[in-house]
Amino acid sequence: MLELEQARELLLEMGIKTAADLLDAHLETAVKEETTYLTFLTGLLNCEKEERKRRSEETRIKLSRLPHHKTIQEFDFSFQPSIDPRQIKELSTLAFAARKENVILLGPPGVGKTHLSVALSIEALRGGMTVYYTTLPRLIADMKKAIMADKLERKLKTFLRPDILVIDEVGYMQLDRQAAEILFRIVSSRYETGSIILTSNKHFAGWGELMSDPVIATAMLDRLLHHAHVINIRGETYRLRGRAKAGFVSVPPAVINPALS
Repeated sequence: MLELEQARELLLEMGIKTAADLLDAHLETAVKEETTYLTFLTGLLNCEKEERKRRSEETRIKLSRLPHHKTIQEFDFSFQPSIDPRQIKELSTLAFAARKENVILLGPPGVGKTHLSVALSIEALRGGMTVYYTTLPRLIADMKKAIMADKLERKLKTFLRPDILVIDEVGYMQLDRQAAEILFRIVSSRYETGSIILTSNKHFAGWGELMSDPVIATAMLDRLLHHAHVINIRGETYRLRGRAKAGFVSVPPAVINPALS
């Protein structure tokens, strides 16, 4: 028993806590099944490895700031036939992230852009990668706050460090010159060094107006689209699916003849 306690203490000193906690149970199993020393040791260390992997994934998910944890398996491809499931399956292999490529999801609100961006992020986190999620308004607000506090370079690392940066909700706010320059700097700094998953309700033709500067918009899109997978989602919003089943129909606004107004 003294040797058992010494072994447990050594494991704890070396930071191998899970193995220390499971030592008694594995010893009992080894005695019953008459396993070899090597089998016993391998089994114990594998448990430690799996627990560390689980804790690492849990920590990375927490630090990613994902708004939810929806997966690809939960996505209803039958509701959005414009999306090719094979393309999403290919992206879920994370080869795009290994090649430092981008994924751009375009479409109107509520068609599943955020769901897919989060789902790909979950696959990346499970694969051992790091991810950071932000909406564009939050990114700009955080960066402007950092500029005011003279902490720009430190905050910039938040958006440059992860393997995948998710920028959601591009297009819902028009950017001033400073905000456009901030976004351009992040996109430019990540060019061919890290992947971006970006969602937008605006097609690229409208980005000049969005950025309040066609030159910045063109330069940004040049870098963003050079190595990119662009997915155009055309379909109804998921949020209205339940209402449609209940008999509610969205009625388009009436076209008024100017001569009658």
